[in-house]
Amino acid sequence: MRLVVGLGNPGPSYAGNRHNIGFMAVDDLVRRHSFSGRRERFHGVTWEGSFKDEKIVLLCPLTYMNDSGRAVQAAAQFFKLQPNDVMVIHDELDLPLGRLKVKRGGGAGGHNGLRSIDAHLGNDYWRLRLGIGHPGVKELVKHYVLQDFAKAEWPLVKSVVETVGETFPLLIGKDGGWNDNGFMTKTSLILNPPPPREAKLREEKPRDAKPRDAAPTTPASTQDGDK
Repeated sequence: MRLVVGLGNPGPSYAGNRHNIGFMAVDDLVRRHSFSGRRERFHGVTWEGSFKDEKIVLLCPLTYMNDSGRAVQAAAQFFKLQPNDVMVIHDELDLPLGRLKVKRGGGAGGHNGLRSIDAHLGNDYWRLRLGIGHPGVKELVKHYVLQDFAKAEWPLVKSVVETVGETFPLLIGKDGGWNDNGFMTKTSLILNPPPPREAKLREEKPRDAKPRDAAPTTPASTQDGDK
């Protein structure tokens, strides 16, 4: 069994915030994979479903970001899960929008939601980090993460969220493990597709190559018989 947690702040005023991309990813998982049984418990909202015959519980804490750890701890204790069974989906300032990474353990990196989870669960859980970019100045971070994505950013946000929803089952590895390499390979191909074969061939073709049937380069007026 696995616990998958999407981080964000509850309420419609936060719904489009950069900080809420974890909630957005869980919403797509619920819709795409027909998770059901919505319940308010563990200081949050849960849905249940399965991937590869393994039970999955999705959780969106309703505690606000800074206290997310209470919800994660309550769910993990109820289901008797270890930190390795938990995957937290969250926004990541150190990655540009359109990039994502999976990692196990590590520091909170200034993320208040992760800091709270670390305090309640330890830091040996898994994280799916969804890039939102950085405002460039540390003092602007708090305002930046609580802003809605810009209109021009939404197509890429939608692409990332839908890619996570489509490929997430690949993360469920055998014997309680996580298949992070297979997941990253697939998401990379979707979000950064290789160029079409014809375009690639054009790129590889030497610029100074001449066609085999090229016409003579000597002007007709200087050829024999026209002098």
